[in-house]
Amino acid sequence: MTRRLQVLIPPSLGKALGGRRHGRAGVFDVVLEGPRRRVRSALGDFVAHATTRELEATFNARGELLARAIEAANEVVLGRALLTPAWRRYEGVVWSHLDPASLTPALRRRVLVPSGLYGLLSGEDPIADYRLRMNVRLSPLPSLAHFWRPIVTPLLHDIAKNSVIVNFLPLEHAASIDLHSLAQNHEVINVHFVANDEKRAVGHDAKAIKGVLARHVLIDGLGSVEAVQWQGWRVRREGSELYVTAPQRE
Repeated sequence: MTRRLQVLIPPSLGKALGGRRHGRAGVFDVVLEGPRRRVRSALGDFVAHATTRELEATFNARGELLARAIEAANEVVLGRALLTPAWRRYEGVVWSHLDPASLTPALRRRVLVPSGLYGLLSGEDPIADYRLRMNVRLSPLPSLAHFWRPIVTPLLHDIAKNSVIVNFLPLEHAASIDLHSLAQNHEVINVHFVANDEKRAVGHDAKAIKGVLARHVLIDGLGSVEAVQWQGWRVRREGSELYVTAPQRE
């Protein structure tokens, strides 16, 4: 049996505005409604009682960006937020290079996104504007990554049946999943973005190639992944690990 590929990619901090008051149900809306309600409740209490400094630190924002984050949080808590599919909402570098608008809805549903607010999403799921990272702690909850970890991991175990999971997550979002447990029972391919000497990890510079490579995996699979070359980046596979090496700097 040919197993389909699904990719884990991070959400984008940058998000588009707009949407509709109601959207069709997302893939995980029913099973995750309880824990999502707990996050919304903790978020509402935090926004209602936090100082300006606490709000700035938690939302990692100031000025107009902070005002937008507070307004968005209140709309989410009150159930009034406008919704649009995740692939339209997220507009950061990874997502722009994934180019989800040109993917089919079936392929977009294979994009799985850990989210501080939602726990887990597919690229097709309708979501609100929000600004809530996985490393944030909203009392009485632990950090959102630790809150979601025992909830999201079993979901991925179910999803991973007859599938290969390709993990493009940075550490912040990978912390919301027990990847070691997942890999004990399913095929998980971990993708590492490294400098030219392969001794150092690379962060921001890898965002564009992350989107390019995730798109390739979704459309063409893993068979030709080592042939991918983009602006000097190179790909090498060693078993369940993919090493994506940055171009040598002049």
